Amino acid sequence: MPVALIYDPVYLEHDPGGHHPESAARLTTTLKVLEEKGMLPRLARLAPYAATPDDLALVHHPAYIRAVERAAAQGGGYLDFDTIISRGSYRAAVMAAGGAMRAVDAVLDGEAQAAFALVRPPGHHARPTRGMGFCLFNNVAVAARHALRRGLQRVLIVDYDVHHGNGTQEAFYRDSDVLYFSVHQYPSYPGTGDYDEVGEGVGEGYTVNVPLPGGTGDAGFESAFTEILVPLARRFRPELILASVGYDAHWTNSVYLNMVAMNMSVQGYATLARHLQALADELCRGRLALVLEGGYHLEAQAYSTLATFAALLGDTAIEDPFGCRAGRGLDAALLQMVKQVHGLV
Repeated sequence: MPVALIYDPVYLEHDPGGHHPESAARLTTTLKVLEEKGMLPRLARLAPYAATPDDLALVHHPAYIRAVERAAAQGGGYLDFDTIISRGSYRAAVMAAGGAMRAVDAVLDGEAQAAFALVRPPGHHARPTRGMGFCLFNNVAVAARHALRRGLQRVLIVDYDVHHGNGTQEAFYRDSDVLYFSVHQYPSYPGTGDYDEVGEGVGEGYTVNVPLPGGTGDAGFESAFTEILVPLARRFRPELILASVGYDAHWTNSVYLNMVAMNMSVQGYATLARHLQALADELCRGRLALVLEGGYHLEAQAYSTLATFAALLGDTAIEDPFGCRAGRGLDAALLQMVKQVHGLV
């Protein structure tokens, strides 16, 4: 089966302002590179659909959904200092959540082995009752609820944005049918995601945080996958893997925007995609749906997305015009603490 790309120009209508890092150019630059490098013809192109208010209410409070819609209709406004609604934001955001749902449909219905929803605004910081961190609706959380509504019993979400997905964690913190795994820089925005945040009630043990220090790099991220994610996924036995893919851990983001410094490379992102594909092949008949989160150096995000698709298609040669930076690796003491709280030692 093919690898699918889900995209619609409606995602460009969300406009947080000319100087905002979460711009429409994130997608137009990525699509330009995918086209120039001959990737687009190799992908199945699938159109998203709009998430309905009932779909969004699987995660978000109806009053919040109405507030976002009303703000967009009135010309826009601020949810916080960096999370901005424009006139086109509600339409883009419901299509972004619908794009993530469409990715789930594609892999569950056998249209694609893997599907990548290239959407914006991003979603993993959006909490049930408020948006934050550039995010309006939590695309991957809505997609996971959609998968459960379709009859699945166990969904794994893997979040490797540089920032912790606090909204996704909150959505499933008391659930045992979704295993949420996040590897991220800590401490950093939004201040959540320490290793001892593991869930509550029946959800205890189903939230897994690997809080990495700055400068960790490719080897550290890969170790978090192989040493923690893989054994936990095998224990959980998901029927679907969802990935919140953030390219803001690439080393250029720290240089370009002075945001964070994790030293990931384009090659590193290809490696993580291969690990996810191997896990999906082993555990859930290859069903893997990816959803775009952060990434603010335009060309680095574009080539990292290209590398992700290349890895999913089985390419061994990965084009990386930026090169690698040395990382510090995964701290042994941190690895031991995370393993201990999750019963891996």
